[in-house]
Amino acid sequence: MTDREMLELAAKAAGVVLDGEWSDTDRMSVSAGGWWNPLTDDGDALRLAVKLNLHVEIDAESAGCITIEWDFDEGGSARRAVVEQAPEGGDDFAATRRAIVRAAAAIQQAKERT
Repeated sequence: MTDREMLELAAKAAGVVLDGEWSDTDRMSVSAGGWWNPLTDDGDALRLAVKLNLHVEIDAESAGCITIEWDFDEGGSARRAVVEQAPEGGDDFAATRRAIVRAAAAIQQAKERT
């Protein structure tokens, strides 16, 4: 899946209405005005995580290992998760944003399958 396909699925999952125009910096235009790309913008990624009630876990012992969990059972255990590993010396922030977008895209794909 390309980044654009993943972003479009993530937007659908969160109810972000896109108008289909991409900027030169790979940000998608939103119908309410402005630009959106949670792969590159921390604020967009945080709003996406909050909107979808995602649990973000950063493993302090394994730098760069980010786990995003959702769909919790009655006991509080996650039924679904995405794990993203930043390359050694890589950008933990970018890995966290990517994990959030991947989780959002997976949520939308599951919706579309049902």
